[in-house]
Amino acid sequence: MNRNRSPLVITAGILVALAAATLYFSSFYIDWLWFKSVDFTSVWTTVLVTKIQLFFLIGLITSFVISLNIFIAYRTRPLYVPASIEVNGLERLRAQIEPIRLLVFAGICLVLIYFAGSSGMAFWRQWLLFRNSTEFGVKDPQFNLDISFFAFKLPIFQALIGWGISTLILAALASAFVHYMYGGIRTAVQTDRTTVAARVQISILLGLIVLLKAVAYWFDRFALALKESTLITGLKFADVNALLPAKAILSAIAVVCSLLFFANIVRRSWLLPAAGTALLVVSSVLIAGLYPAAIQQFQVKPSESSKEAPYIERNIEATRAAYDLDGVEIQDYNATLSTSAGQLAKDAATIANIRLMDPNVISATFRQLQQIKPYYTFPQSLDIDRYTIDGVSRDAVVAVRELNIEGNPSRNWINDHLVYTHGFGYVAAYANTVDADGKPSFAVGDLPPTKGLGEFQPRIYFGENVPDYSIIGGKKTESPVEFDYPDDSSANGQKNYTYTGTGGVAVGSTINKLLFAIKYQEQRILLSNLINADSKILYNRSPRERVAKVAPWLTLDGDPYPSIVDGKVMWIIDGYTTSAGYPYAQTTSLSTATADALTANSTSITAQTNTKVNYIRNSVKATVDAYNGSVTLYEWDEKDPVLKTWMKAFPNTVKAKSTMSKGLLEHVRYPEDMFRVQRDILSSYHVNNAAAFYGGQDFWRVPRDPSTFGANAGAQPPYYMTVQMPGSKTPAYSLTTPFVPRGGRENLSAFAAVNSTAGPDYGKITVLQLPRSTAIAGPSQVASNFEAKPEVANALSLLRQGGSDVVLGNLLTLPVGNGLLYVQPVYVLATANSAAYPLLQKVLVSFGDVIGFDSSLKGALDQVFGGNSGTSSSTANPTTNNSSADLASALQSAKQAIADGQAALAKGDFSAYGRAQDRLKSAIAAALAAQSRK
Repeated sequence: MNRNRSPLVITAGILVALAAATLYFSSFYIDWLWFKSVDFTSVWTTVLVTKIQLFFLIGLITSFVISLNIFIAYRTRPLYVPASIEVNGLERLRAQIEPIRLLVFAGICLVLIYFAGSSGMAFWRQWLLFRNSTEFGVKDPQFNLDISFFAFKLPIFQALIGWGISTLILAALASAFVHYMYGGIRTAVQTDRTTVAARVQISILLGLIVLLKAVAYWFDRFALALKESTLITGLKFADVNALLPAKAILSAIAVVCSLLFFANIVRRSWLLPAAGTALLVVSSVLIAGLYPAAIQQFQVKPSESSKEAPYIERNIEATRAAYDLDGVEIQDYNATLSTSAGQLAKDAATIANIRLMDPNVISATFRQLQQIKPYYTFPQSLDIDRYTIDGVSRDAVVAVRELNIEGNPSRNWINDHLVYTHGFGYVAAYANTVDADGKPSFAVGDLPPTKGLGEFQPRIYFGENVPDYSIIGGKKTESPVEFDYPDDSSANGQKNYTYTGTGGVAVGSTINKLLFAIKYQEQRILLSNLINADSKILYNRSPRERVAKVAPWLTLDGDPYPSIVDGKVMWIIDGYTTSAGYPYAQTTSLSTATADALTANSTSITAQTNTKVNYIRNSVKATVDAYNGSVTLYEWDEKDPVLKTWMKAFPNTVKAKSTMSKGLLEHVRYPEDMFRVQRDILSSYHVNNAAAFYGGQDFWRVPRDPSTFGANAGAQPPYYMTVQMPGSKTPAYSLTTPFVPRGGRENLSAFAAVNSTAGPDYGKITVLQLPRSTAIAGPSQVASNFEAKPEVANALSLLRQGGSDVVLGNLLTLPVGNGLLYVQPVYVLATANSAAYPLLQKVLVSFGDVIGFDSSLKGALDQVFGGNSGTSSSTANPTTNNSSADLASALQSAKQAIADGQAALAKGDFSAYGRAQDRLKSAIAAALAAQSRK
């Protein structure tokens, strides 16, 4: 029976092994097919070949070293071992192993190759950086070495040293065990506990371990330039004057200690090696531990600010260079608190582009007005872009109408993967314009899409909300399978379509059908007659996922955004090159630095991983064609040495910046996550004086988002808007953020904007630093003032009644009128109706201590600036203002000025009373002017 069973067991085992191999290698083939479809097979090949090389190199060397020592220990075993209780127990163990000794030895070799090789594969990025390293052209101040040594070479050196020590320790342990098992090491006897062969082999291995430790101590000196502390990153006074020489001394002691182990080859005593080891341990504690601590405690701490000043300066200089902040322009901005008529006349360009449409509020509005069918959807957070319309650059809130399989009432495999294959259309609403009901004014929308932004391919096969896979294309027939969009003019109420693009992987062959059927565990891929020889399968369809696969060396921004570029819907993704090896530069966590209220609350924005970096560049602009899925990488930062290194490792994968089309350049923007990291660093490193930095009194922080409440309120996200900074000749599309004092009140400390328009000023960060002696309200205080003003509070209470709720939009900060203007849109949402959506009903405005609240932006501005802000109706809000509204606004401003003047008199505040009288005069003048226009 056993003889008959053996062939069955062997056959079953072979079949299981073949099935496992098929599953394992089919994933490689399917992955290769995907890379071939996007023309990036060189990336797949480079990564795979590098991993294979490291697997066998590390695996074979590790296995060879350990196995060789096991073999030597076995071959030099004593032929005769005196009998003892200990020996009898080992004899039984030897008796069990001896019949399968070669099999055990072979198994150990294979296991070592597998585990060591697998560990080595994880270092493929560090290995490619090492092999292709590019110099920074900047040397560190301590060792006078190019930054590339720390960024590209030191990590692999330390990894190799650690691997060498680990391998030798395992070899020593394995050798000692074999010697012990075969009697070369005997613990039960009083003398001659080791044979000559055991002593020699163990001494050599221990000597090599200690010698490598000496090398490790030497390279630890360089790693001190990257050491983190509570004060700065990098070497400090105690490190330079105590720890750095201590590491060199320990390295020398370790070399001497290793020689003592080697000397034990000819001696028969472990006394000297043991003494050397004890000396090394004691020296490590005293020289590298207690001595630097004593220097820190008794020499540095009594005058720490002066002692650490040179090293703080190194840290400031390196950090600003590593985060691309050395070109930041800081201006003193003596912001005024007073208001007067016509004060905003010179800021018409900024006022004209004030964004009233909050992309994080009106997603529900987009869904109700533009979703059209339940099988379409829009993301939770929309995007901001800008388009030139009728010769004028207009900011717009944009999104693509993506497919929502869960909204399809007829769910089955054919509908999910063969019929409903793509979204349809691009929707853009003017950022500063609403209709009379408070609804967005759409530049392009509907199905099929309107032509407000020109002709473009509207089909979205690659997006952020697409099925896991779709099977498309095939032979063109009179009855296409794919649903295109609903169409009342068609007999069946819909248009169908057959994909004609270049995207996807051919799935018509039997072998490909079989492999994809296995991958997705779906037999219908193999059996369906709707899949023919010309069919293609789309997978890995998310724009961010596609870029991550073709550029695994990039860190990607969490928010890809769609734009109409040259007649196509293109996803634009910003890519970062990062490093943790810039000496003296402050280390930050990407997840912490990029976290704010938006990233915490939005499910459509990908949060960054908890990766530690101290160097970052927005080095790559990537695009993904929403119809074809083609991925293109463009070199954006042409000076970045990290990018140049990766371009050497993956040649011909990144295109030159000069190949970017004019249409694409019009839609690139400064990335949000990059700016989040920079503003986090800038909050401390705007201080460039060592003494002031040590004191920390002038540090800033990003204010809490006024739209969130409680102790865990997130930081206010940065906002895109077109703004003309003081001193600038033209407005620029910018990413902006305010700052408030760290650890203090919520008063405004500074306002920063980074130019996001492609051109010579792209990436230029301008900071307006406010006087420390002037208390200008920050965003949280302004939000509180809004709610505290009786007229506003009463109006908001009325809006919240009757089954409605008030949704406050983003609170924007703008440097206009020689001061700071705050603007916040107010939306009303009917809570009793599940199909309700936010509609803009009011606008809140604040400048100094004056608040405006009106149904239009111009009306609110005029209330603040004495009935006439200096902006025209068409500038402030072209769709909702007229002479009657201007008159009503002016009268309301006059009424408010009278009330504010009486309140100021009651308090004895004659300065405030004077400002109120000035506003009253301006309001009366504006009322008379409006009356004359009627």
